[in-house]
Order: sequence, then C-alpha cells, then structure tokens
Amino acid sequence: MTPAEFQTATGCSDTAIARLVAYAGLIEKWQKAINLVAPNTLPDLWQRHFLDSAQILDYAPPGATRWLDLGSGGGFPGLVVAALGIATVHLVESDQRKAAFLREAARAMGLASVTVHVKRIEAMEATALHTAMGGAPQVISARALAPLKELIGLARPLGRAETVYLFPKGRQAEDELTEARRYWTIPDAEMLPSRTDPAARILRLRGLEPK
Repeated sequence: MTPAEFQTATGCSDTAIARLVAYAGLIEKWQKAINLVAPNTLPDLWQRHFLDSAQILDYAPPGATRWLDLGSGGGFPGLVVAALGIATVHLVESDQRKAAFLREAARAMGLASVTVHVKRIEAMEATALHTAMGGAPQVISARALAPLKELIGLARPLGRAETVYLFPKGRQAEDELTEARRYWTIPDAEMLPSRTDPAARILRLRGLEPK
C-alpha cells in the first residue's frame, strides 16, 4: 500500500498524509536501533500498521477528542489516530527508548497535542491523568499488549463508565472474550471486522466491571 492508496482508503487529509510520511521515515530510521515493528512487516508499513491502526477510528464514539493508548510501543494505534485528527492523545510506554521515539515522532509530525507518559501502566494514576487530559478518556486502546482478561485489568482503572475500549485482536478474539468474561462483567461487547486481516477482529467494549 502506498500513501496515496492509504489516503483513498481512509479519506484522510493531505495534512494527515504528510504527517504519516514523516512518521514512516522516522520508523525506518529508528528501526535499525530499536525494534519498533516486526522487521518482515516494514515493507508493508502503510497497510500492516498505518491502516490497521486507522481503521479503529471508525469504531470510536462520534466526536471523540480524548484518547488514551496503552503500551504504545512504536505508536500504534495512538500516533496514527493523532495524525488523523484526534485532538488529545496520551500514550503510555514504559520503555525509555521507545518513549523517546514517540516524542520525536510527535514533534516531527507537529502534534503538540500528544503527551507521552514514560511509566508502567499500573503506575498511572487516574485522577492526575484525567486532569491532564481535560477529562476522562473517551477511548482507551491497546494493540498487541496482553490477553484480554489482563488488558481489561490494566485499562479499566484509567477509564470511566462511559469510556469505550477498542482492542484489536487476532483470530483468538472470541476465545479471549470468553475467558475474560470469567473475571469481568462485560455487558456491551462487540467483535467488529478488521479491514487488514479477515481473521482478525476489533473488540469494542463498554461498561466493564469486575465480578
């Protein structure tokens, strides 16, 4: 997939494409020193990582402006949704080198609204986070971070009742959801299709409570 094909697929602006082109250049540069993406996926960056991240915007609440991305790594999906126009994006990444990359990528893309927290997710304090974000996150995302039952335990303390959780998952999404329901009450759960992998799903969850 080329940048032009990505723009056609997403309908994003020229400004967003310019940001993502700058981001792609930095990934290729930093990848030599830090494993930001699986090496075999680098030639297909625009589909495997950019489009895979961008597609979850279709499942976010309309008008969402506050987004929290956990275990951001190389910036997926957090930096991509920021590049596409989400107003306030906070990224949580405990690895110092990856956090440095995230900050440099945000700077290169001109994304002053991106904040990087260099700490473990468990160390995040909800009240301070919500103050910094101007309110509780409307969306919390995480990609390839942990099994769902553990992921909910990390994410739920940082959200509120109205928060929507968007978790891209592979072919085991249904099994993970079944297992998570042994530990969590999940009254609103949807398994939504992925545009980049027919076997994958995007889990959209609301109303999470411990059992």
